[in-house]
Amino acid sequence: MANKADELRDDTERPPLVGILTVSDRCYLGTHEDSSGPNLKAIVEQEQGLAGLVVKTKIVPDERTQIQDALISWSDEEKLDLILTTGGTGFAERDVTPEATKAIIEKEAPGLALSMLMGSLRVTPLAMLSRPACGTRGKSLIINLPGSKKGSQECYEFVLPGLRHAIHLLRGDSKEVVATHKSMTSGVSNDHSASHGHKCHHGNDIPDMPEHHHDISKVARRPRTSPYPMITYDEAYSLVMSKAVVLAPHTINCKDALGYILANDVTAQHPLPPFRASIKDGYAVISSDGPGPRRVLSDSLAGQLPKSELISGYVIRITTGAPVPDGADAVVEVEATELLKEADGGEIELEVNILKAVKPGQDIRPVGLDIQQHQVILQRGARLGPAELGLLASVGVTHVPAYRMPKVAVVSTGNELCEPHQECKKGHIFDSNRTTLLSALAEHGFPCVDLGIAKDNAESLQATLKSAVSQADVVISTGGVSMGERDLLKYCLMVGIHAKVHFGRVFLKPGKPTSFATITSESSQKLFFALPGNPASAIVTFNLFVLPALRKMMGYTNPNLTKIKAKVASDIKLDPRPEFQRVKLAWEGDELIPTATITGSQMSSRLLSMADANALLMLPSQTDGVKEMKKGSIVDALIIGRV
Repeated sequence: MANKADELRDDTERPPLVGILTVSDRCYLGTHEDSSGPNLKAIVEQEQGLAGLVVKTKIVPDERTQIQDALISWSDEEKLDLILTTGGTGFAERDVTPEATKAIIEKEAPGLALSMLMGSLRVTPLAMLSRPACGTRGKSLIINLPGSKKGSQECYEFVLPGLRHAIHLLRGDSKEVVATHKSMTSGVSNDHSASHGHKCHHGNDIPDMPEHHHDISKVARRPRTSPYPMITYDEAYSLVMSKAVVLAPHTINCKDALGYILANDVTAQHPLPPFRASIKDGYAVISSDGPGPRRVLSDSLAGQLPKSELISGYVIRITTGAPVPDGADAVVEVEATELLKEADGGEIELEVNILKAVKPGQDIRPVGLDIQQHQVILQRGARLGPAELGLLASVGVTHVPAYRMPKVAVVSTGNELCEPHQECKKGHIFDSNRTTLLSALAEHGFPCVDLGIAKDNAESLQATLKSAVSQADVVISTGGVSMGERDLLKYCLMVGIHAKVHFGRVFLKPGKPTSFATITSESSQKLFFALPGNPASAIVTFNLFVLPALRKMMGYTNPNLTKIKAKVASDIKLDPRPEFQRVKLAWEGDELIPTATITGSQMSSRLLSMADANALLMLPSQTDGVKEMKKGSIVDALIIGRV
C-alpha cells in the first residue's frame, strides 16, 4: 500500500481535474443546444498549462438545489480541482447560479470575480449586470462564468493567469508554489500570461509588449505555456480582414493587366461595330428589288470601304465583316444565289440570280449592335481575365485604372532547413514551404520576393524581417511560432521591428500556432503572417488567412474562398478543434453535390495530402454527443484548387 507521502506526491503531480457545469433550463430540456459548455471544454483541453486528465461536463436546470447538489458532488465526492459553471449569472428571475454557489463555498475569491468584471467592462458596459461568484470548497475552486459562448470564453481567459497557481495552492503543491513565488520576486513571472505582458484579445488587439520582456537567452525561464490567448477561426479571420486595406489604384497597360481588379468603370469610346457590317459572305442588295437576276456592280471586302453606292437592279459582292455599302439594306448569303454570267475565265462575276426574297436589315449588324458608344462595358471591381481584356481591346482601350497588387515577401525559418538544390546534411530537411507558397502566389498573379532561409537566432531573424518589410506590402514566414526555445519569430517581430501582434494562437486544426501582426509606418501599414512550419499547416493557413487578405488588398469585392456543400465519402473522426481536412471533390454521375474524399493522412507535416486536394472540408469540433462525421453527411467545403 502506498504511504501518505506517495499519495500526496501523486495528487500534486497529476494534471488538474476539471468540471464544466452548464446551467440552463433550455439546454437541460433539450430545446436549445449547449454551445458554451463544449466550446469551453475544448479550450480547457487545449491549454498546455491546464490540461486535465478528465474534463467532465454536465447540464442542470436553473434550479438552486440541483446546482448546489452538482457542485457539492463534484467538490466533495469526485474532488475536482476546478469547477466552471456557465449560465445563470444575470438578472432574470431564474438566474440563481451565484446564490447557489455562495451557499456552498467555504471561502470567497473576490479577486477572480473582479478580474472578470474589469476585463468584461472593457468589452461592453453591459458586463456590469453580471453577478459572478467565485470561491473554494475543500480543495475545489469554483468559478461562475456567463452563459454565452463568447462571454464564457472571454471570462475564462481573464482568470486563466491565476488558475494554475490557485490549483497548486489548493492541492498543497509546495514545490510549484515556492517556484512561482521565487519567480515573482526575481522579476521573472511564472505566469503564462504575464511573460509577454499580454492581456486577453478584447478589442481585437493584444497590447504592445512592455520593456521587461523575458530574456530569450535564459532558456530555463522561457514561458512554459503560450502567452497568447486562443481565439476562434472566425475571430482570427475577422481580425485579418479588418487590417487588410485596399491598395491605391494606378493606371496600367492592358497587356500587363491580367488578373488585376478595375478601380473604376470603363466606357466604350467607340461603338462596336463602328459601321454596318455584313454577317455573311454573299451580296448586298436592295430588299425591295426581290428575287431575280441582278448585275454585279462591284465588291466590298473586309478592311476596305465600298467602291460605290448600290442602285436598284444591281448587287455588290460582300464578305463577312465588310462594310455594307450605302443604298443596300440587306445581305443575301452566297448559298441563295447562282451565277448567270462571268468574264476573264471566271475571275469576274457579271450577273447573278437572287433565289429568295429578304427582309430589310437581314444579315446586317447595325452600328453599335454589340456595344454602344459611351456604354459601360466593365464595372469597378471586375477582375481582368482573358475575355475582359479582349473586350477592352475590341473598343480600343489600352490603359485602365486598376488597384495595385500587393507585393509579397516569403521567408522560411529554421536551422534545420537547407535549399532543395543543396546537399542535405544529417539532421537537416529540404525547405519545401517557400517553394509551395511562392508557387501559390505566382498562380494567383502576385509579385513576390524570395528572402530565402533565416536562421533561428534573433540577429538573423530581425535582419531578415526588416528586409522583408522594406520590400513588400505583405510578409509570410513559416516556422518559429510554436513553444520551442528557438521559436523566436514573435519575439523578433515585437522587439526587432516593433510589430503589433494581433493574435498568436487560433483554435483550429491544422494551424494552431498561426500568428498575425501589423507593422505601421507614417506612410503605410504592412501585414505579417507567421504561419506554422509544418508544410500542410503552412499551405492550409495560407488559403484560410493570407489569400483572402491579399484578394481584399487588390480590390476583390468578395475576397472569400468559394464555399460549396459536399458529401463525406467515409466516416471521419472529429477533433476537439474545428478542422480543415484536405479533400478531393468529384461529382458522381448526375449528383448535384460532389463527394469529398480525404487525401490520406491529415498530419500537419504531410504535404502529400495537398498534392491531389482541391478543397478544404470544414469539420466542426467534436461534442459529447457527436464524435464523428458519418459517411454521406453534408458539410461545407472551401475550394482551393481546380475542381
